[in-house]
Amino acid sequence: MSRAVLSLGSNLGDRLGRLRSVVTGLGEAVVRVSTVYETKPWGVEDQPDFLNAVCIVDDPARDHWAWLRAGQALEQAAGRVRELRWGPRTLDVDVVTVDGVRSADPELLLPHPGTPERASVLIPWLEIDPDATLPGHGPVRDLLAALPEADRAGVRPRRDLAL
Repeated sequence: MSRAVLSLGSNLGDRLGRLRSVVTGLGEAVVRVSTVYETKPWGVEDQPDFLNAVCIVDDPARDHWAWLRAGQALEQAAGRVRELRWGPRTLDVDVVTVDGVRSADPELLLPHPGTPERASVLIPWLEIDPDATLPGHGPVRDLLAALPEADRAGVRPRRDLAL
């Protein structure tokens, strides 16, 4: 129950610095981090592009609620204000999945319900875990292949940026 996949995103201010703050803030729990990707906004499209990444974390002392609280604390430290759903944000840390955990709690739905439609999550996740499976949905590779080409093309690697 300690291993989780987290999705990171930022489209306001120092986008890269905010993603780095998550990796730094999670410290030794970080097992693997994807390349940084630049993506078109999803949901509300009239806003700046996002920088996105996915990280795999592991800490035997944390359960799914602890991963949620850790992500929320990092968002708060970055000045996150929740005004508009899918709107601009300084930092977004989503718990995508936690090994062995399913949750229907409205505060923490697991696996994260938007994951199958989000190339901005699937592409970086597949990069760092080629055999990844989204519980209840199947292999991440198949989910990505099912998305329209335009969705996949809108997720561009930024190899000039590093976490």
